[in-house]
Amino acid sequence: MKWRGGRRSSNIEDRRGAKPRGALVGGGLGTIIVILAALYFGIDPTFLIEGMQSSNVSTSSSGTMPTAEDLINDPLADMVSVVIADTEDVWHEIFTDMGRRYEEPTLVMFTGATRSACGTGQAAMGPFYCPADRKAYIDLSFYEDMRSQFRAPGDFAQAYVIAHEIGHHVQNLLGISGEVRRAQSGAGKADANRLSVKLELQADCFAGVWASRADKARGIIEAGDIDEALNAASAIGDDRLQKQGRGTVVPESFTHGTSEQRQRWFGKGLRSGDPNSCDTFAATSL
Repeated sequence: MKWRGGRRSSNIEDRRGAKPRGALVGGGLGTIIVILAALYFGIDPTFLIEGMQSSNVSTSSSGTMPTAEDLINDPLADMVSVVIADTEDVWHEIFTDMGRRYEEPTLVMFTGATRSACGTGQAAMGPFYCPADRKAYIDLSFYEDMRSQFRAPGDFAQAYVIAHEIGHHVQNLLGISGEVRRAQSGAGKADANRLSVKLELQADCFAGVWASRADKARGIIEAGDIDEALNAASAIGDDRLQKQGRGTVVPESFTHGTSEQRQRWFGKGLRSGDPNSCDTFAATSL
């Protein structure tokens, strides 16, 4: 992926090194169960962590904007900043075409655990987006997990993860996330899960839209990059994670979509470059 030399975002909050003080809410077995569930069912644990707020957690919520020198000495953080900036450029253009204003999110880099308006985020849960504070959160050690645990290495695979979380931000701005949550509140577990799958697949499609638009504007995609992203999408499919984690697959419990579905919807956004092609809620087949 051609990202070096790209514009860096000013919407990066660096909380790395901040240490939580006090006990984490629901500690012990309860916390472990939540973390394992997030690992089984996908990257974005927003629905799981919303209830994990506690007044006795005192993790610093303030961070600093990395300087250019900081980023030069930290290539991974530098790449993240460039990708965020690129998503800003793409979605500003799309929202302008829609007659709307794109409000840029903040990306928070943290180590281990951090506070968000959705509760306490932990590294083991993977990257997530919190609609309440309009921030995306990532412990950069997740990229090592992608390489070693999910066998999904590569900078374009890493960019796909970021673009997926920004896809959730787009859903939030468009009111899609709120509609889904309201529908889930009155639905049974199976129906709520199906709505979650559609939300996640749409975010995958939005990530593909970003990749398409960014490549046309700035030629960021190199040979092998698409395979990296498709491999990452496949690696975090519910069916594959469940098979790896417990040896069986339970479709009714899917919350993010199968490997094939995640690849298909990312590819759909990539081919079209049009967010209107990402209406998973109206699709007769996912």
